[in-house]
Amino acid sequence: MSNQGDWHTSRVASVILTDDVDDPRLDDFRDLSSADRRPDRPGGKGLVIAEGTVVVRRLLDSAYPVRALLGVRRRIDELAPELDGVPVPAYVTSAQLMAEVVGFHLNRGVLAVADRAPERSAAELAADARLLAVTEGVGDHENLGSLFRNAAALGVDGVLLGGGCADPLYRRSVRVSMGHVLLVPHAPVAPWPDGLRTLREHGFRVVAMTPRSSAVPLPDAGLAGRKVALLFGSEGQGLSDAARAAADMEVRIPMVHGVDSLNVATSAAVAFYALGAR
Repeated sequence: MSNQGDWHTSRVASVILTDDVDDPRLDDFRDLSSADRRPDRPGGKGLVIAEGTVVVRRLLDSAYPVRALLGVRRRIDELAPELDGVPVPAYVTSAQLMAEVVGFHLNRGVLAVADRAPERSAAELAADARLLAVTEGVGDHENLGSLFRNAAALGVDGVLLGGGCADPLYRRSVRVSMGHVLLVPHAPVAPWPDGLRTLREHGFRVVAMTPRSSAVPLPDAGLAGRKVALLFGSEGQGLSDAARAAADMEVRIPMVHGVDSLNVATSAAVAFYALGAR
């Protein structure tokens, strides 16, 4: 193992050079294509992984306890203000060695890993919220990440995850959300969909978003000034019959003839804008 010297500055707690692909201190970053899984999955470490300076900054600003950074010197230097006084090691190496450790080439030049924060409950999120998103069966990590990014941009107080949803802390979801999944509060809803009663107990009107022609057009739904939980279903089948039955009303986004639906993240953005701008 070669450190080529460790050094400390007034800005960064611990910056460490390494050129050893087998350095055990890099094990959290190793073979991410196979090891980047929830702890309940085979071989999973369950770590939160941030890619790129923008997302790493949001991780450092989040509730997730950062364990370490790995990057090329230029990217670690760019993060020096955010690392000021942060007691975590920042390992500096070449782009080639990073690729060997991680298992793929990383264009963004820096990674950070963190432990998961304690999971919140649906009741905790509902207690202080006015606009919530609720997802069922959103299994595509990119769609889920996009939905979180839209939620952050358009004033949504939290995202609740019903049955069949992807892990929002999976690396791809974190990356596509630009790190906002680390800042927008989220929690599971269980049992599903009976757990939606928790939202009603906190004064929410539960609204199922659907393209069905029988649904009320969003501008006519009378939701202004109310506490609203918007339900969004899977990319293919939409909301299940059980989820629709558990809602207080069904609402649709008016579209021109010949277009039957929108991508879940896009439809969520439209609804968030309509209600978040209240």
